[in-house]
Amino acid sequence: MDKVSTTSTETHSTLVSLAATLVSAIESYGIDYRPVLVEAGLDPDAVYKPSERISSLQFKKLWEIALRESGDPCFGLTCAAYIQPSSLHGLGLSWIASHTLKEGLERVIRFQKILATESMLALRETDDGYCIYDTISQKDDPFGFPSAVYDSFVAIVFRTCTIMVGPDIRPSRVCVEHAAPACADRFTEFFGIPVEFSAAENSIEFSRSVAEQASASANPELTRINDQVVIDYLNQFDRDDIVTSTRTYIIDHLPSGVPRQTDIARDLNMSLRSFQRKLSEAGTSYSDVLQQVRLDMARHYLLSPNYQVLQVAYVLGFSDPSNFSRAFRRWTGLTPNQYRQENLDK
Repeated sequence: MDKVSTTSTETHSTLVSLAATLVSAIESYGIDYRPVLVEAGLDPDAVYKPSERISSLQFKKLWEIALRESGDPCFGLTCAAYIQPSSLHGLGLSWIASHTLKEGLERVIRFQKILATESMLALRETDDGYCIYDTISQKDDPFGFPSAVYDSFVAIVFRTCTIMVGPDIRPSRVCVEHAAPACADRFTEFFGIPVEFSAAENSIEFSRSVAEQASASANPELTRINDQVVIDYLNQFDRDDIVTSTRTYIIDHLPSGVPRQTDIARDLNMSLRSFQRKLSEAGTSYSDVLQQVRLDMARHYLLSPNYQVLQVAYVLGFSDPSNFSRAFRRWTGLTPNQYRQENLDK
């Protein structure tokens, strides 16, 4: 299976509700989550908009900060403990309403892009049952996600399956690539079986009898409704892909001035007319995308006391700081200094 190109990491995104789960885990250590989110470049209020997305690079940074602040090598298990089916959008709800655990795992494979566009999970049948695994090993991960993210993957699969089938089920095998941490006993406690550390892959396997047993919570109508919710979301996401690519290009080039549409179209291997048409089909325009990028970046930088308003203006491609101040007030009703004061005081 093809690996994710290292040149494409900037265009990948993650469902923001997964970040909200990290927030809950962070709070369980008595840590104020707002500075953590700000350091990761995230709006503290945006993580509670379940259909929104954040860049996967931001998600990686959030994980790194959470691990640093918690000081817990088993943070991935803590994070998984806070997962609810609704954390996974419509996929989580159709998963737990599936006829069998195997059918639920097949849904995960089918709809995994709703969780993270770079996701490369697969399901294989083994001699004894079914194994869901990550086809990208940690050493080949172009994002460089910490090992706790892989721990959370197998732990989230297990937790959601227990919600679906019942708390007494056990996997037949759990593998993680990293060496056994000092808190290895917590893995055994979480999964109910010894975990294989320093393994060749990150995976979790269920016996055939467990995976194929009919679930008492099966609900075909709920699966049909939520499958359609996910399909509609992914279809809209495909239409929004041109917006994501445009945003990425603008963010990369704004410090050198506002990018020309012709340059973005050329970078995306399309004509200017095609570029503008695709944006129109996505329900937006270049000027709208540019304004939203500038607003998002302005909010991010203004939440950091390390940046003066003058610096923020130049980073956003404004040659005159007064033009930036007028634009920001038009967008938000506040001057940059007023916005900074109101939010840093929270």
